[in-house]
Amino acid sequence: MSLIHPTALIDPGARLDADVAVGPYSVIGPHAVVGARTSIGAHCVIEGHTRIGEDCRIFHFCSLGAAPQDKKYASEPTRLEIGARNTIREFCTFNTGTAQDRGVTTIGDDNWIMAYVHIAHDCVVGNQTILANNATLAGHVHVGDWAIVGGLTGVHQFTHIGAHVMAGFGSHIAQDVPPFMMVDGHPLAVRGLNVEGLRRRGYSAERIATLKQAYRVLYREGLTLQAALAQIDELANTHPEAEEDVTLLGDFLRGATRGIVR
Repeated sequence: MSLIHPTALIDPGARLDADVAVGPYSVIGPHAVVGARTSIGAHCVIEGHTRIGEDCRIFHFCSLGAAPQDKKYASEPTRLEIGARNTIREFCTFNTGTAQDRGVTTIGDDNWIMAYVHIAHDCVVGNQTILANNATLAGHVHVGDWAIVGGLTGVHQFTHIGAHVMAGFGSHIAQDVPPFMMVDGHPLAVRGLNVEGLRRRGYSAERIATLKQAYRVLYREGLTLQAALAQIDELANTHPEAEEDVTLLGDFLRGATRGIVR
């Protein structure tokens, strides 16, 4: 029995693995590539140069690969690339990239993306993230691995959200959020270290204790960013069990382009 509903419209140029399932009235364009065992619900539109990995679940009424909402876009063949094992719930909209940036919007593996999420052009979403209902990423936003973005949260263009961040419901994110932090509110504020999230991911007590020290240096001791960075670098040298974590934090702080939430 065919896994493709007879009312689905699939361009002959599209490349779908033999066991891809497509629901009623969905439309798939000529440049789409869909990996094995992925399921596409009813009334979805997959267009543009869009590649979707294996074992994804795409629910009804999604729009993936449409042209970016950018007035500078001039029909360049930009792309949308979605990794493996992603869950994409109803009414999500993901756009392709623009020639002014990487030319590709990228979503990694094992992400849980809830209803009505918008991911704009040139965004980079890592692995194992959770984007709750109505989270909205403007263009050029980067979201690190294991980050959680709460429902009804808006993220300003070019903003970076670090790995293991927890952003609460209804947040307004207009500055870079360093890895491991919990933030919420409007104006946005750092509420503490994402300790529970780190425990759930198997972080040892020693690693968490070192990150707590880094948090205090950055947010509780009244230091300038440069002075805090110097102390964070020293933690990486003196706490080898957490060297990778502290280095990740320090590198993020050095690369922040919109200033960090402090």
